[in-house]
Amino acid sequence: MLDRKRPQRDCASVMTPPPNRTAPEPGELLSTEILLIGGGLAGLSLAAALGDAGVSVAVIEPMAPERMLDTGFDGRTTAIAAGSQTALETIGVWDSIGAEAEPILEIRISDGHSPLFLHYDYRLLGDEALGHIVENRVLRRALLSRLEGLPSVTMLTGTTIRRLDRAGPAVEAETDRGIEIRAMLAIATDGRNSPTRQAAAIDTTSWRYDQTGIVCTVAHERNHRGIAQERFLPSGPFAILPMTERRSSIVWTERTDLAPRLLQLDRTAFIEELARRFGDYLGALELVGPVFSYPLGLLHAKSYIAPRLALAGDAAHAIHPIAGQGLNIGLRDVAVLAEQIVDTLRLGLDPGAPAMLERYERLRRFDNTLMLAATDGLNRLFSNNIAPVRTARDLGLAAVDRMPGLKKIFMGHAMGQLGDLPRLVRGERL
Repeated sequence: MLDRKRPQRDCASVMTPPPNRTAPEPGELLSTEILLIGGGLAGLSLAAALGDAGVSVAVIEPMAPERMLDTGFDGRTTAIAAGSQTALETIGVWDSIGAEAEPILEIRISDGHSPLFLHYDYRLLGDEALGHIVENRVLRRALLSRLEGLPSVTMLTGTTIRRLDRAGPAVEAETDRGIEIRAMLAIATDGRNSPTRQAAAIDTTSWRYDQTGIVCTVAHERNHRGIAQERFLPSGPFAILPMTERRSSIVWTERTDLAPRLLQLDRTAFIEELARRFGDYLGALELVGPVFSYPLGLLHAKSYIAPRLALAGDAAHAIHPIAGQGLNIGLRDVAVLAEQIVDTLRLGLDPGAPAMLERYERLRRFDNTLMLAATDGLNRLFSNNIAPVRTARDLGLAAVDRMPGLKKIFMGHAMGQLGDLPRLVRGERL
């Protein structure tokens, strides 16, 4: 079932999609231990974690191979907390990211233009960066490169699940290309609007904020020195995240009624509006790449499990980007779920059995609920301009800044290094 030999790491860039290990043709049966539906960043990370332990995995991803391997800059970035970095290092992914990840050395949190602020410095905890900012294309390339070296992982791209039957002693599935799949457990990592979750009739708690997220990248004259900024403005948080080559990623929360007008501006007028919020501390700004926008909201599945099905990543929860924790809590799902699956298979037991699934949900729901509540509460607290509330916020930030012990706790949580950590986050192989 499980091959305990560590597969050789291949850190070279992927030029072609990971080969289909069993090369199934329409009408043929692909038998695997885990069927993973969705090849986004969380899904590919889970495939790498399981494949690194020798578990057989089939990944179904509707995106065409050439799109997954697109190396053009699209402006999308991800904040990788220190704990998530450790997990990615443990499964052999981080090595191939190398110099393309920019370390976050400090975080400055301020309420608008108030002189009072909260300052996190990595040196308070030691010599490890608080996290890294990585372009999504770099992270995806590293994950695909790792999967190419894992013979137990089969990638089926450019296809979707047409039929998924979980009623029997195994999962029976068929793709729209006519490939049949049999597995012990199906895992949905197919995003916030997960068709798999909806087909399983798993309800969600969700709401929309009256906010739109605007995402772009800017180049600037001066070096950011690894300092991330989180500025709370009346319309929502405005994050400046350090990237390589004197660039910063912008995650700009704006009122939904105002965002369309900003997005319709030409590039010169748009950068002027952005600079009003950014400030001039890094010199002149230049827009690099496209500008994206998306509605902001919260979503939490009322159950992470169903018969022979588990939800992970955005299929289980989606949060406000206020703290940059979206993928990080998804990677904690990955670390916990992979650990439970591997341990179950080692004992010769069924990874799709209710006991394993219930254990996974128990281990992840409380942690995720706390993060969803924290990000929701922070957004509501800071996204207003009520004078007494603003004064209390400023005094609160300044007070925490003068309490090193409390700052260390907050920093540890943000870095994903506190609590009952799964083995991958502790740097231990499965």
